Amino acid sequence: MPTILVVDDEHNIVELARLYLTNESYRVIEAGDGEAALELVHTQQPDLMVLDIMLPNLDGWEVCKRLRKEGNELPIIMLTARDDDVDKIVGLEIGADDYMTKPFNPRELVARVKAVLRRTEAQPKLPRVITVGPMCLDRARREATIGERELKLRTKEFGLLATFVENEGLVLSREQILKLVWGYDFYGDSRTVDVHVARLREKLGEAGITIETVWGIGYKLVAD
Repeated sequence: MPTILVVDDEHNIVELARLYLTNESYRVIEAGDGEAALELVHTQQPDLMVLDIMLPNLDGWEVCKRLRKEGNELPIIMLTARDDDVDKIVGLEIGADDYMTKPFNPRELVARVKAVLRRTEAQPKLPRVITVGPMCLDRARREATIGERELKLRTKEFGLLATFVENEGLVLSREQILKLVWGYDFYGDSRTVDVHVARLREKLGEAGITIETVWGIGYKLVAD
């Protein structure tokens, strides 16, 4: 029975989520603030977290950032009371898997929980540490090093690099990259991939690892 951690300081939101998730045979645990949420993640090891942004003591942004910094890949669906694309973009950039605006349809919440869990379970179980040429990529710690140099990567930059490493030599289209890295149906400009690739190329430098452009298709990673 998958365990869902619902984190919100609004009791009615928690109870609504509990009712619908329990009816779908999920085990539900709850927290009312960010610090309690982190404690439950470490002690109960839930399968997914529904995380409100506006929380007492420690907000949802910080909870998500701390988990990703320590290498925890727990799937996270973020909630916000603001119908603002900025919140959505920030949440996905710091490592959230999906995003919902309050008030929400509880049936949609259940559908999104199922979709994120399916996507997570479908991901191949790869080694924690992958070496490509001179680069060492630690997926759990979310760190990448080339020799003695650590690459200072943002959340999506690391996700992009990891996706290229896991598919070394294969050509990935922009649409494939968006699905693998951003993990949601992207309705904006696919050139966001080009921007992130350009930044990643700068950080890789002349290290014997190249992200090649395959004109008309996408990109692939090649190690000398």
